[in-house]
Amino acid sequence: MISDIFSWFGDPAHWQGPDGIGHRLVQHLSYIGLALVIALVVAVPLGLFVGHTGRGAVVLVSAGNAIRALPTLGLVTFLFLLFTESTTATVIGLVVLAVPPVLAGTYAGIQAAEHDVVDAAEGIGMTGRQTLWKVELPIALPLVLGGIRNAVLQLVATAAVAAYVGLGGLGRFLLDGLAILDYTEVVAGAILTALLAIALDVVLAAVQRALVPTGVRLAAGATSGKAAAAGGVA
Repeated sequence: MISDIFSWFGDPAHWQGPDGIGHRLVQHLSYIGLALVIALVVAVPLGLFVGHTGRGAVVLVSAGNAIRALPTLGLVTFLFLLFTESTTATVIGLVVLAVPPVLAGTYAGIQAAEHDVVDAAEGIGMTGRQTLWKVELPIALPLVLGGIRNAVLQLVATAAVAAYVGLGGLGRFLLDGLAILDYTEVVAGAILTALLAIALDVVLAAVQRALVPTGVRLAAGATSGKAAAAGGVA
């Protein structure tokens, strides 16, 4: 089986043309990118608002949990029957999947800002908007970016459902392989999906390290260390 997989990847035919790995990879990334951008536009402002004002927190948590329970394949199939357009159905389904982790990360990050720091910012005359953008958001950045990384990993795995409604992407290797009982192609598609997830997570980890201020990163590490120590003592 392993030799068959190496042979599959070594076959130039699997790297060329509209059915090749390169083209399928670009398709997969396009679904992920479009869904992520829309999810960020929806979830980040909403998470900032709820985290900063505290309004609607219960509704936010309940809605997020309910959305997480939705089966993406079933949702995409329903949307395809509703819109009869594969791309629209797939992107909406992926956006619904990506919104909860981004929303949760943004909300939790804003809530994680210590009240003493926020009170101090307000005490020196900062407005609510200035406090949000100059104090709370920088402190929240690790959790916000963590939520985005979580969303991307879920999108990489779930974007394969695009193949079930006639689109491309890495899911085609899984679906087409199963259709002809070519399990080597199925395994190759799974490997490609896993490698893409790892590569994107490494890139996002580097971006997170570059964007998060050193002081915030050190403070977050110290907080995590204290929590772990407390857990060990308990």
